[in-house]
Amino acid sequence: MRALVVGDICLDRWCTYDPATSEPSAETGIPRLGIVSSEVTPGGGGTVANNLAALGAGKIAVLGVRGDDGFGFELERALAERRISSDLMVKVRPWQTFTYTKLLNSQTGVEDQPRTDFISTRSLPSDAEKQVVDNLRSAVESFDVVLIADQAETSAGGVVTPSVRDAIVSQADKHPGKIFLADSRRRLHLFRKVMVKPNREEAEAACAQLKVQLDFATLREQLEAPVLFSTHGPRGALVVQKGTEAWAATRAVEKPVDICGAGDSFAAGTALALAVCGDPVRAATFGNLVASITIMKKGTGTASPQEVLAAEKP
Repeated sequence: MRALVVGDICLDRWCTYDPATSEPSAETGIPRLGIVSSEVTPGGGGTVANNLAALGAGKIAVLGVRGDDGFGFELERALAERRISSDLMVKVRPWQTFTYTKLLNSQTGVEDQPRTDFISTRSLPSDAEKQVVDNLRSAVESFDVVLIADQAETSAGGVVTPSVRDAIVSQADKHPGKIFLADSRRRLHLFRKVMVKPNREEAEAACAQLKVQLDFATLREQLEAPVLFSTHGPRGALVVQKGTEAWAATRAVEKPVDICGAGDSFAAGTALALAVCGDPVRAATFGNLVASITIMKKGTGTASPQEVLAAEKP
């Protein structure tokens, strides 16, 4: 399978600090954190791509915007290390790469400090937006699966602008045989004619935005979505198609280690499986299986084919 991830391709920085070295600054008296080690991984839509790579997809690429900065360099290198192509990424000089910085205590291994996020609250430059749209139009033919990662929680600064969203809808309409699956934290209600993957809270928010009753079938109809996958944690996923609803069961997991990135794992597994089997319920069951493995790992974990096969056994 060949998969493209479009949207907010971010960098995750995992910084470990040693409390013993974190005395106040001699110059200002302000407390400081002494970082003793750091690791970077693809984040946001990059987490989806990372899961695609771990599952063994044949070709993976990302399409988003990165700054011409150190974080952008680290992001490209992290993607390349996982055989994820960043050739479609648009580089913007006066822009900062979307970066999540997470601070871990070396003595406990726990993330116990406020996260520092490098974000943008201004609109994407028009020339960069146009380049994203052009790259999307030229690339879609080469992929079986297109996943949309609308991660930005600010009103401006994200890659999935109205123009980019319109281009995605247009391409989905033009290529009905391809899988288009959108995941949006704040703007699910604006998508049309693509498959969508909200969790329950995101689905509720979309219904409120559309001023319709809280009903998954109604939401799917309003969005003109071929399929709506609504994840419900340990209950599994509700798969809504025209005239039918069915639950995709999940594997029971005792005491998950870290649920961060579970939705990204589910999306990656579901989209790939759907492209193979064409059955949304079977695909969501596979996506649940992938997520049940990744939530037992610290950080935004992934699942290998070997782990999936082992977990599937009774």
